[in-house]
Amino acid sequence: MDVQHIDDAQCRAFRRSAELAGKKWNAAILLALSRGADRFSKIIESVDDLSDRLLAARLRELESHGLVVREVVPTVPVQIFYRLTPAGGELIQILNPLVQWSQRWEQAPTDREVTVGG
Repeated sequence: MDVQHIDDAQCRAFRRSAELAGKKWNAAILLALSRGADRFSKIIESVDDLSDRLLAARLRELESHGLVVREVVPTVPVQIFYRLTPAGGELIQILNPLVQWSQRWEQAPTDREVTVGG
């Protein structure tokens, strides 16, 4: 596998991006949005063990990084919708192979022998 050399600035930018995507709950929230959960309650239903308070904080964070857009519809009562931005959709495309990999390896037998060094 050929790895492209990255300079220090690119490395720092990558680290920030990886930490944002890898922060607990962020990827799960983005995946829920990509699967059609567009309301706060639908996202909570889609992500096990995520509290309301933490979801609100994570949505604000994802919005501040340009991955999620919050749309307020001035009805009675007010309706709030969330959706992925183009950058958020692109991140989902990057995360999809990781999701597929995790599904293969999470379901793999645990009694498989691992050979180290050959």
